Parts: sequence; C-alpha cells; structure tokens
Amino acid sequence: MERKRTDCPALPPGWKKEEVIRKSGLSAGKSDVYYYSPTGKKFRSKPQLARYLGNAVDLASFDFRTGKMMPGKLQKNKQRFRHDAQNLAKGGKPDLNTALPIRQTASIFKQPVTKVTSHPGNKVKTDLQRAVEQPRQLFWEKRLTGLRSSDITEQVLRSMDLPKGLQGIGPDSGDDVLLSAIASALHMSSAPITGQTSSAAEKNPAVWLNTSQPLCRTFTVTDEQIRDQELKVFQARRSLEEALTADGLARAAENSRELLRGKTA
Repeated sequence: MERKRTDCPALPPGWKKEEVIRKSGLSAGKSDVYYYSPTGKKFRSKPQLARYLGNAVDLASFDFRTGKMMPGKLQKNKQRFRHDAQNLAKGGKPDLNTALPIRQTASIFKQPVTKVTSHPGNKVKTDLQRAVEQPRQLFWEKRLTGLRSSDITEQVLRSMDLPKGLQGIGPDSGDDVLLSAIASALHMSSAPITGQTSSAAEKNPAVWLNTSQPLCRTFTVTDEQIRDQELKVFQARRSLEEALTADGLARAAENSRELLRGKTA
C-alpha cells in the first residue's frame, strides 16, 4: 500500500489527511482516506470527525474524500431538504424505514413467473397474516451479537441489567442479545411480548420456536415491577429537569458577565 499524508487546510491547524492507495488484490487502485488530529487520533468517517470537533468547525459542506469545503454540495443538500419539506407539507409521508437487518434470500426463479388461478378445480386461499407480515429467519437474533452502543468519545456504554425473570433460551442466549431482541420486538411490533410460551421450545428451539417472540422463557410483569419502573422514570425526569434548570441559570449568568464586560470595556 502507498500512503500519502498531507496537511488539511479546511480543518484547524495541525490536522493531517492520509490517503492509502491499494497496490494489489481485487481493489487495486482504490484508496481509503483517514484524518489525524494534532494529538494523533485517527478518524475513519465524517460522522466521527463531526462528533469530535463539535461546533468548533462547520462540516456541513466538507467533503471527506477530497478534504475540501464544497459549498455547491451544501446548496444541493439544502435544495433536496427543501424539496422533501414541501412534499411533507403537501401530505407526503416521511421515510421512517426502521426495518431490522434481516438477510433476504435471492429468488431461485430466473424468469418471471405467472400464477394461473382460472382452473375450475383450483381453490385459492389467502393467508391475511402472511400477506401483511414478512417471514422471519430462524435465530435472527444472532446478528445482534457484538453490537454495542458508544458515547461521543467512542467509549462503550454499560449494558442494562435484565430482571431475573427474563431468561434466554436457544443459541447466543446472553443478556446483551436478549436485551436487543426485546427492544427490537417492542419497536417493530404492536403485539404483546410474552416470550416462548411453548415448553417444547426449551428442548428443541430449532423446531418449536415462535419467531415472532424473543428467545426467552415466558414471563409476566407484576404490578410491583411497573411501580418500580414508574419511580425510575420519575427520578430520571426530575434529574433532567434539574440539569436543564442549572444549565439555563449558568447560561444567563455567563451572558450577564459578558454584557458587563462589554459595558466596562
């Protein structure tokens, strides 16, 4: 690989841009772009760069590959945003596709298929539930293994502790995978979450598993657990309210000091 590191005038002084050109393999000739801060921290994407710089630099028109500010690109984004806003104002629907990363199997048919139902002996039955819901792959929760949330400093956040009543079954039945599966089920479906109600699923989940429910034993939510959760939500809202109030007072005090300094100057 050939590496070229140069200064990036679009970013603050001390920032370097590195372009790595591949010399062999199927991707020969292609290049990868990285950026290095004055302290040597490496950035592989524009979102990482934006999170690190914050409000210090406006990267709205910054082109990550060339390392230059592209005002024309920003203008196109504004026009597209304005066009989308006009469509929403006229009654259009926003793109809220939050489908889970489920693998799609390629069709085995290479030519168009015509379904003929005009034969007198045919009895066509329609499964309304199957027409609405797409089939789910068995043990699709395994794709959630290893996914972790991180903060702005790229530090992995601590996972939540599940109640003792929630116990996973089947392969990859760890608490982190089970938590992600339950959160996905609550987000994607309006049906109640009960877990695997069939006792046979614990013996052979590959045969008796209900794919519409998370990979956990059946559980019930008691009134005491609901009250405890309501108390936690109340305390979190109170803490958020206190933090916002303190931030507002600090901003007001800072504005007053700046105004006073301006008058004395």
